[in-house]
Amino acid sequence: MSTPVDDPLGRERSHLARSRAALRAMREDVESLDISDVTANWVNAEVLARQIDERIKALADLSETPLFFGRLDYLHAPGADQAEGAEGERFYIGRRHVHDHDGDPMVIDWRAPVSQPFYRASKKDPMDVGLRRRFGYTRGDITAYEDEHLSDPADPSEATTSKLLQQEIERPRVGPMRDIVATIQPEQDEIVRSGLGGTVCVQGGPGTGKTAVGLHRVAYLLYAHRERLARTGTLVIGPNRSFLHYIEQVLPALGELAVKQATVDDLVAPGAEVRGTDDAAAAVVKGDARMAEVLRRAVYSHVTMPTEPVVVVRGSRRWRVPAYELEGIVRELLDRDIRYGAAREALPQRIAHAVLVQMERSGEAPDDRVQDSVARNAAVKAAVKEIWPPVDPAKLVLRLLTDADFLAVHAEGVLDEDERKTILWAKPVRSVKSAKWSSADAVLIDEATDVVERTHSLGHVVLDEAQDLSPMQYRAVGRRCSTGSATVLGDLAQGTTPWATRSWDEALAHLGKSDGVVEELTAGFRVPTDVITYASRLLPHIAPGLTPVASVRENPGFFDLREVGGTGEVVAACEELLGNEGSTGLIAADARIPALASALTAAGIGFLAPGEETTAETRLTLVPASLAKGLEYDYVVLDEPQAVVDGEPDERTGLRRLYVALTRAVSGLIVAHAAPLPAQLA
Repeated sequence: MSTPVDDPLGRERSHLARSRAALRAMREDVESLDISDVTANWVNAEVLARQIDERIKALADLSETPLFFGRLDYLHAPGADQAEGAEGERFYIGRRHVHDHDGDPMVIDWRAPVSQPFYRASKKDPMDVGLRRRFGYTRGDITAYEDEHLSDPADPSEATTSKLLQQEIERPRVGPMRDIVATIQPEQDEIVRSGLGGTVCVQGGPGTGKTAVGLHRVAYLLYAHRERLARTGTLVIGPNRSFLHYIEQVLPALGELAVKQATVDDLVAPGAEVRGTDDAAAAVVKGDARMAEVLRRAVYSHVTMPTEPVVVVRGSRRWRVPAYELEGIVRELLDRDIRYGAAREALPQRIAHAVLVQMERSGEAPDDRVQDSVARNAAVKAAVKEIWPPVDPAKLVLRLLTDADFLAVHAEGVLDEDERKTILWAKPVRSVKSAKWSSADAVLIDEATDVVERTHSLGHVVLDEAQDLSPMQYRAVGRRCSTGSATVLGDLAQGTTPWATRSWDEALAHLGKSDGVVEELTAGFRVPTDVITYASRLLPHIAPGLTPVASVRENPGFFDLREVGGTGEVVAACEELLGNEGSTGLIAADARIPALASALTAAGIGFLAPGEETTAETRLTLVPASLAKGLEYDYVVLDEPQAVVDGEPDERTGLRRLYVALTRAVSGLIVAHAAPLPAQLA
């Protein structure tokens, strides 16, 4: 059936149908590959089969996700580096590349250079684009389009906000976090497309899209530097499992399946099972960057200067390396400032070399095999064990935390007496396995491990909600990208730990990326105007000098302060909001969660825990305030703001926790309280 010439929407639907068919054909081509005759052995076959499987997954057609979301009509042919097409060619911009059976592009990947004007072109700088078209979708089908004639001075389209853009931003949220590939703004696109070589730190208030920008930057870097990052690896680090579960579908939706996700505890805990907790004072000291020097001293304290010579017997000859020469070798290794373990491995070779020099002077002609043999000699091995013994990082940290004298020696001039007492364990521990390590302890073990042997570095690391990390945690992350780069995401106003980041320059220094660039996002796309305006009353008290988020939403959103008589009225507020389309979150102080859970159950209202995926049947999530960070819901009921503040060890941290809770709503917020509101909200 032919599409009428005057039916542009019909033509676009037809192109979508053909593009879906082409994507299906691309997938079928990969599925039909026969690798039985092209692999030399079973290892190659396994590797190739896994690559093919990942390619098949990347070519999946998600029926409710638009295959393309925009169109660019160029005035002239793109430049030499964008040589896809001729003069006046039309490009459909989508989540991945799709081509027909002749290899001609039907959809261009949003990360390709030719797609960049979709995000950055304007009437002031049209970037050779005559027309930019945005598409509106309902369940994967095109239902509307909107045009901007960028080269036509008479077209007023840019003077008004795109309605389709607003609709996409405000679309109800059910399920995990979505990508923002159709709504990336120019200032976000600059960060997304910044180069692999540099580290970028993004300061962004609630709803500015910093998490999405970080994830899309990973997707862009994998597109632009695929071979390099395939070798070196990428990693996304989040604050907790709930958060990671919430964001885990963003990269697969963009066709990227190889990016691993972890928490800081996941990275460092292999050295110690985390079963304990610290009080705030101990955690602050353990998380202080000064602990790195204490650990370094403790590790190298195991090196002792030799007092006896080494005598190597080979056949009828005895070769003697005197103590003063051994001391020179040891001091040289210490001066080189290499890892403890690397120096320990080098020591027997250095001793063996000293023996070989004596052999050559006596007229022998030893080769490398002789040197290796001498290095393995029992006398040399015994000397190395005495001079430079192996160090178990976990045992070392355990001794520091349980032996007051050992800690005092290595913390002298670094930690004062009160700080040392703060981190010492009150009760002795039998062994490393029986110790109830805290998260901060695990980071100390990780630091000590790195003093002994170098931590493997990845090509790129994304660190989200970074404002809550301690200096020692930053160091742990920095080790994972020491030869690569990082994208650091956070909001100083949302720092809710006693050791929260004070400045991004300080954080980047601890990360080992002092040359990183700090970018600030201040345009709010998620939180409604009335909600962010109310929450911003807290900023002078929690982050003086920080620029408030300015909502660009045309819809002011629903906002209501409501004095209630008890949990029954809080449940009623949830029922009221569930009458709207989308998700609802009930956020409360951690201590109030059990009572609210009982009230919801009694009322027959089903609810989920943070990170669990909402469904059409269950759209309410009961969220402890401590887990609310990074999550978002269409509607939020915030229970007892003062209880949220009181649940933290100090008022500033409590107010920051409240700021987080107040800014989780996309469309509407009810603040329900029986107790007076915090004075800072007046």
